[in-house]
Amino acid sequence: MTDAEARKVTFGALLGTAMEWYDFFLFSAASALVFNIQYFAVGDATSAALASFATFGVGLAARPIGALIFGRMGDRVGRRKVLLITIVGIGIATGLIGVLPTYAAIGIAAPVLLVLLRVVQGLFMAGEWSGAITLVVENAPLERRAFYAAIPQLGSPIATILSSGGFFLLTLTLSQESFDSWGWRIPFLAAIPLLLVALYVRTKLSESPVFRELEERNEILTSPIKTAFKEQWRQILVATMTGTLGLAGFYLVTTFCVWYGVNMLGYSAGLMLLASLIAAAVEIPVLILAGRFGSKHGASRVVIWGSSAAILLSLPVFLMFSSGVPALVVTSMVVAVSVLALPFGASGAVITGLFSAKTRNSGTSLANNFAGMISGFIPVLTTSWVAAVGGHWWPAVAMLVLLAVLTGISGLLAPRMSVAIPGFKH
Repeated sequence: MTDAEARKVTFGALLGTAMEWYDFFLFSAASALVFNIQYFAVGDATSAALASFATFGVGLAARPIGALIFGRMGDRVGRRKVLLITIVGIGIATGLIGVLPTYAAIGIAAPVLLVLLRVVQGLFMAGEWSGAITLVVENAPLERRAFYAAIPQLGSPIATILSSGGFFLLTLTLSQESFDSWGWRIPFLAAIPLLLVALYVRTKLSESPVFRELEERNEILTSPIKTAFKEQWRQILVATMTGTLGLAGFYLVTTFCVWYGVNMLGYSAGLMLLASLIAAAVEIPVLILAGRFGSKHGASRVVIWGSSAAILLSLPVFLMFSSGVPALVVTSMVVAVSVLALPFGASGAVITGLFSAKTRNSGTSLANNFAGMISGFIPVLTTSWVAAVGGHWWPAVAMLVLLAVLTGISGLLAPRMSVAIPGFKH
């Protein structure tokens, strides 16, 4: 396992995860800006937002089912084959959302079809990240696993720049009426050419050497999912907690805050999208730094550091966000996303390190998608909580602190529960 081979595999994984996150963030941004208007004929703005965010969460609720399917497949037939299947499913589902008629055109069928496409999208997304991160760490030099495991996470800020950037440019060049009626569809349709590029690169990747060794030794498990649940349920729980802050915290800072800023604080959609873009650009070097720290000091320590910072900075961040001063609003999102990038960047190394090669794809897939399912409903829960207290933002602070505490605990537990791998710092 050389750095040259690791870089090749990591680039192929990054393209796929960038597309996964691109499609995911498109839906996230559209849930806050478009779907509540075009697909849900509800009387008041808060109810429409709840319905829209619930659709966002439904796709994540479907992900544990996808984890069962693709996690098992990754441990049975190979990591590479799974990645070829998942990238096609994600791209097609996203492209179809781009041509879906609105509620005004076909009535109740519009939100129903939107939910169905979101479920399909969620099923295929369930196998993407876990398969990609497993393939990367199994092709990386042991002492640099944490660094290479952080690179596919760059797909998140890259996708944010592409998706939010696309929406931002459209809001600048189109009238609000044009954007609401057809402009928002353009970024969804762009998923098709992105799919073709990612698929081409992935066809050039080879299978994981770790999986090939399991095949040669005839050590492929018949029921890796069952084995993971039976023998490694504690690891699944800890791994789920590890992934929660990076995912749920990010949804809280982006999806919820975009909605809250536009609908409750009167900020422009352009300001919210600009803040997301700048935060994503800053997140890229922070993720790389998290990977380097993970290789040097241990990935679990980086998770603990990031969780602690999130607890300390959650209140100052929301005070800046609610100030009404554009520069402080942007700064608040940059700081929040940068802090969350530390545990997010280290989570791939921590989660994969908790499972043996025979169940690694299954365990990683289950944990990541359980975390994703929980995280997807954070905007809904926070919006409901905010509505219950008269529109104040303090429930968002409480939610972020709770998420950080859970992930921080996982960082403390993970090293003693991980597989002992010489040369790899947990």
